[in-house]
Amino acid sequence: MRLFYTDVFVLPLPTGHRFPMEKYSRLRESLLASGQFSPADFHLPHAASDAELARAHDPAYIDAVSHGRLDAAAQKQIGFPWSAGMVERSRRSAGATIGACRAALEDGVSANLAGGTHHAFGDHGEGFCVFNDAAVAARAMQAEGRVERVLIVDCDVHQGNGTASILRDDDSIFTFSIHGARNFPFTKETSNLDIELPDSCSDEAYLQQLEPGLDIAFDLARPDLVIYLAGADPYQDDRLGRLGLSFSGLAERDRLVFEKSREIKSPVAIAMAGGYARKIEDTVSIHCQTILLAKSLLTA
Repeated sequence: MRLFYTDVFVLPLPTGHRFPMEKYSRLRESLLASGQFSPADFHLPHAASDAELARAHDPAYIDAVSHGRLDAAAQKQIGFPWSAGMVERSRRSAGATIGACRAALEDGVSANLAGGTHHAFGDHGEGFCVFNDAAVAARAMQAEGRVERVLIVDCDVHQGNGTASILRDDDSIFTFSIHGARNFPFTKETSNLDIELPDSCSDEAYLQQLEPGLDIAFDLARPDLVIYLAGADPYQDDRLGRLGLSFSGLAERDRLVFEKSREIKSPVAIAMAGGYARKIEDTVSIHCQTILLAKSLLTA
């Protein structure tokens, strides 16, 4: 199972900034320590090109990001200031999901150990998201002639509003988001299928909604490829989550997605998406659990 990592590409953030960058390097370390992966399984991704990004983003926005022409309001909406490191990391994160999709189509499953930047719209970024890696990667696979139909399963606690907006009129890419009803973004977009959950939603209630949602999404999407945003933020002790899932509930969530994909023989490319637990080791453990389960269920 090939894993693509971007933690070596530094994103300078102000002191006290609440985005947990450390989780990415600690996830890679935890996966290596698990004994299930060797250093050869980890790959540096290419930086997504302007042409790759432009399949999902306005060229004027790409240019503004690339050359530091985002105004103060645009930077505030993204959530961190512009820097050359921000541009490089954002391009590499999109490239990592492209790489994970290519690898999944060859091997059955792969992962970007970052990504899931689903709040990025075609013409602006928001919510810590600059470029929408899932939309960029889905269209890259189509442009390369590797797939015709893609399903994006978004299990981050926040709705994938940017993904829904970019892909609104694209019948070849099905967007499914299951998320907290009262959480960010407070103005939702319309995915192909949205399931909204109440605050403090339990494992049982979550899974009772997810399983039939997956049945509908897979039946309607008929995917050649699944891109799975495996957010750790539905966790009960996540600072930004507001839901009530346990470690075992999140593992069952992952299992349902992977087994449904295996049932129809669809490759799966995973992106980590959000995770802001009060204890960073909890976020890392959840993400690690997702990758290890994918390896056990989706590789020969």
